[in-house]
Amino acid sequence: MTDAPATVTLLQETRHRSLWSDVWAQYRTHKGAMLGTFIFVFIILLTIFGPYIHDADPQFLDIRNKNAGMSWAHPMGTDNLGRDMFAQVLYGGRTSLAVGITAMLLSLVVGTFVGVLAGYFRRLDGPLMRLTDLFLALPLLPLLLVIIMLFRDTLRAAFGPETGIFLLIVFVIGITSWMQTARIVRGDVLALKEREFVLAARSIGTPPRRIILRHVMPNILSPIMVSATLGVANAIITESALSFLGLGFPSDFPTWGRLLFDGANFMTLTPARVIWPGLAISLTVLSVNFMGDGLRDALDPRIRGR
Repeated sequence: MTDAPATVTLLQETRHRSLWSDVWAQYRTHKGAMLGTFIFVFIILLTIFGPYIHDADPQFLDIRNKNAGMSWAHPMGTDNLGRDMFAQVLYGGRTSLAVGITAMLLSLVVGTFVGVLAGYFRRLDGPLMRLTDLFLALPLLPLLLVIIMLFRDTLRAAFGPETGIFLLIVFVIGITSWMQTARIVRGDVLALKEREFVLAARSIGTPPRRIILRHVMPNILSPIMVSATLGVANAIITESALSFLGLGFPSDFPTWGRLLFDGANFMTLTPARVIWPGLAISLTVLSVNFMGDGLRDALDPRIRGR
């Protein structure tokens, strides 16, 4: 009789266990992933709510305080025009993170769509994989530069200088970074469509669309989520490279890459101008990579079951 409450408690714990609770339990044991999550959430909260706390105008010109050092009024100093660097880093983080997350979502949708079609339908496998190989063979940086040079002025005139460049950069980064996701998803779908539950659903006449949505997609979420975390880092680095080359957002619309580009000529005079945006990019990318490593280990059933 004394063992009855313990047995009931054990049965309740077993009944309430789920896949995501096991994933979270394993994810919490990864110290690097938890540290990366804390840093990434802190950066997002800082870029969202920071401008309300440090309410300096990032475009306000204070010529008398140009190239100033760190102070209470300007925690990261000022640039050669007297603009507050901390305010510019905060506002630039909003744009860089928005570009990274939006471009990641676009590449994830395209890559998942291509990978599922190529893996499930045999007649589409060859053409879609050759298309993927074609995109992989293209030199991405020259392609990005050509696309931006061709369509930049048109989109600026249609949507404005800031929105047009945002749409162009998101589209360019997303449409040139879906190939790895497509290959990973295709491999998982090829293995899943030979499993017993998929064969059973096919044998009773379930249409392919329903099989893909009900049986295939829930079982390929783990590689998709890992690709999502790594895609954010890749998109942020690509946007920073384009802005550093002077082909990103206009000079009066700060991003982390644009701040690096503007401060490159003043490295010997005020090295902090490139240290702060470079540190923001490095911490964001490093934290996202740590989160991807922890998520990959947490979604691996061989590791999660230990």
